[in-house]
Amino acid sequence: MAHIDPSDKSTTATVTIDGTQVTVPAGTTILEAAAQIGIKIPTLCWLKKISTTGACRVCIVKVEGVERFMTACNTPVKDGITVITTSPELESARKKTLELMLVNHPLDCPICDAAGECDLQNTCYSLKVDKNNYSAVLERLPIRYDWKLLESDPNRCILCEKCVKVCREVVGREAIEVVDRGDNTIIDTITGAPLDCDFCGNCIGACPTGTLISKPFKFRGRPWSFAVTKSVCAFCSSGCEIEYHVANSRVERVTSSDDGYNRGNLCINGRFGYAAFNASDRLKSPLIKDASGSLRMATWDQALGAASGKFQQIIASAGPDAVAGIGSPRVTNEESYLFQKFMRGAVGTNNIDSEARLGFLPSQIIQYEMLGYSGGTFAMDAIEKATAIVVIGADLKAESAGFAYRVIQAATKNDAKLVLAGSRVSSMNKYANAFLQCRPGSEAWLVAGLNKAMLAEGLASPVSVSNLEILKSSLDALSFERITQISGISEAQFRATAALICSGGRTAVIYGADVIRSADSKNAVAGTVNLALLTGAVTETGAGIYPLDEKNNTQGMLDMGVCPEYLPGYHTYEHAATTFGSAWNATVPAIPGKNLFQIVDAIEAGEIKALYVMGSDPLHFMPNRSRIEKALLKLDLLVVQDLFLTDTAKIAHVVLPTATGAEKTGSFTSVDNRVQCFSAAAKPAGNSRSDAVILTALHNLIAPKSTGGAQAPADLHHEITSLTGLYRDVCDHDGCRMGRIKNRTTSFTCQPLAPLAPAAGARPFALTIGPVLHHNGSMTTESKNNLLVVPEAYVDLSCEDAASLGVSTGELLAITSDTGVVSLKARLTDQISKGALFVPAHFRGAAVNRVTGSASFPQYVSLSKA
Repeated sequence: MAHIDPSDKSTTATVTIDGTQVTVPAGTTILEAAAQIGIKIPTLCWLKKISTTGACRVCIVKVEGVERFMTACNTPVKDGITVITTSPELESARKKTLELMLVNHPLDCPICDAAGECDLQNTCYSLKVDKNNYSAVLERLPIRYDWKLLESDPNRCILCEKCVKVCREVVGREAIEVVDRGDNTIIDTITGAPLDCDFCGNCIGACPTGTLISKPFKFRGRPWSFAVTKSVCAFCSSGCEIEYHVANSRVERVTSSDDGYNRGNLCINGRFGYAAFNASDRLKSPLIKDASGSLRMATWDQALGAASGKFQQIIASAGPDAVAGIGSPRVTNEESYLFQKFMRGAVGTNNIDSEARLGFLPSQIIQYEMLGYSGGTFAMDAIEKATAIVVIGADLKAESAGFAYRVIQAATKNDAKLVLAGSRVSSMNKYANAFLQCRPGSEAWLVAGLNKAMLAEGLASPVSVSNLEILKSSLDALSFERITQISGISEAQFRATAALICSGGRTAVIYGADVIRSADSKNAVAGTVNLALLTGAVTETGAGIYPLDEKNNTQGMLDMGVCPEYLPGYHTYEHAATTFGSAWNATVPAIPGKNLFQIVDAIEAGEIKALYVMGSDPLHFMPNRSRIEKALLKLDLLVVQDLFLTDTAKIAHVVLPTATGAEKTGSFTSVDNRVQCFSAAAKPAGNSRSDAVILTALHNLIAPKSTGGAQAPADLHHEITSLTGLYRDVCDHDGCRMGRIKNRTTSFTCQPLAPLAPAAGARPFALTIGPVLHHNGSMTTESKNNLLVVPEAYVDLSCEDAASLGVSTGELLAITSDTGVVSLKARLTDQISKGALFVPAHFRGAAVNRVTGSASFPQYVSLSKA
């Protein structure tokens, strides 16, 4: 809490509560003031993260000089008042309030999922409500069984409205509301309107009774029968704190505490995606391809022996650069470090890359060159203090929902001006003060227009930036007329938006997939970072710049050196190869290796003969699926380490089953550069092993003399921190063992902008493939919970295009490009413009990468009825 000057009566109030005096800021409620001196007042409808309701009346207190009792949750203190929080009269009134609630509340605790963690139950117990002096003829209301993932029993509802307010004020939706009046009042969906629901389950977490429960958790066990382990979500890049509830080595539920960094708020993936961990088709035993070409079960000794033996054979005959590795943004920092250490220290090659090559890594190299760091400037909670927020080319909830929740708080609680810029409408548009909808693929022109408008309006921050004059010169060569022609956004819109962006002086800039993977990503990313410099977002008085990625540990994976350009900590080979080699008792090659696309080229040329794929599925994420499949089939050795028998695993020579994020110990680094450690909550499924255990075993088999053996976590962390210079042995989170050094600089460089003229598409429709809210990567397509909400891939097209084609929702459409054709069901929407298409990237079975020729978007395709 900020320093309070007790003498300043205009901003503070001094009150006496139960005989103890306390000085608090003006506007503080009695409940909050009491909490500051350790006095707990009972509540049922109060929740810190939402506005107060005062509906339950359980928090009543006595204010001297006031005849009636006051509700502590929504009564602000006044200077000089005296408050009594407990007395026989107050206890009696609270008990009567609870007795009246229980008149209409079913006593079905024996079968209620909330029993044992029910706020109503706990409050009745603490206030000794052991009998009821009231009664009524009960009329049972129908239970809602038809909601996906949620079940609602209105008979248990105490009308606290916490669920309604969490849905609106935190999640930004309006899925439920107070329906009817008087005795008939219930919480229900909005009559006659489409269900506006994210299926995040945050309403379940807020419910103080068993009114709203999780369908997948129903009757899975009593709350006290589970082992509860604090952890970090293994889905998106927000890095939410969670709790795994485990019984018999199965995750049966995920919750999150309101006291945690994310205040208990999760998305559908964080709360319900755990079903993928329990999927029946999890890999539970190693597999080896036999002479007939079929995969058969094998022991670990057989599988590791076959993989290491073939690796050694290829290294001996063709050299270490005949081997390459593809890492994973899903695994822990420690496992990524061990993976690159295996490739460099045991195999002896820098041919190592990941799916970050498709956009995130190139974008972060540009950002690093301009700012001196990658990832976010600050932890994401700084966004809530912003006075203006610019979101460019990102669907926040689909890419990293935690950022969306922070933006909603800034817009609604801090009155921040929100600018959304991109080709698609999202659920965040309801909060936007301005929406610049550009044509797909024109993102570089969009950010160039914003740069030009800021400078033309004289709004640039006074922050010291080199190359500013060069940037100005490059923008002078671009007329607003040309920018408007290509982007579809007028000069007046750019100028008006520039003024919004600079309002208040504390700006945050967030950019996502449509910038990072745009057709001209170099200029789009550079222009976005320029914008952060011009607004002062990256200074200590700004609110930061934040690149987004869909996966949980992409930032950490790159920090650990899973890329061909850099060693861990972004050290160059020239300066650090010898140092790393000495520490590992190995020879680290002194030149960069091949990147993802060069690896494919080298496989086709016969130069790379072995590929080690950890937690990744190149047949799913790489463009031009047919080409990739032909290349992989040429390999003499393909080793795949994964949770599932992915399309890539199906053609592998050796398949190694691995553990989920719930089944291992380690750390993740979110895109805002927070490092969080966690412990295993469950044992690996079947005979699977953690990636770290597998990597250590392979390292010892291939290079027993190098330092790749098993290490205690503390020793491994010390090795990482001492060699990278980017991480440290101590971090700010309780229970953690490793943190990231904040290496923000004050030396910034603008880059000139020369956006490329968009190539004319040979086909009429501009296709973008990307993430959607209800899935994360391909992992949640193994979650029966997520599949209840979005069961299959589809193609979004505008209503205008649908009318021209004579297409209705659900009809099968053929999407055709020069590389292939796929068929998907149509979904009509007003969220994209005429001529644009959008397809979710998550579903392996859809094989939408058959129609992509490159990693950038949009791809130009034809569309017809299948």
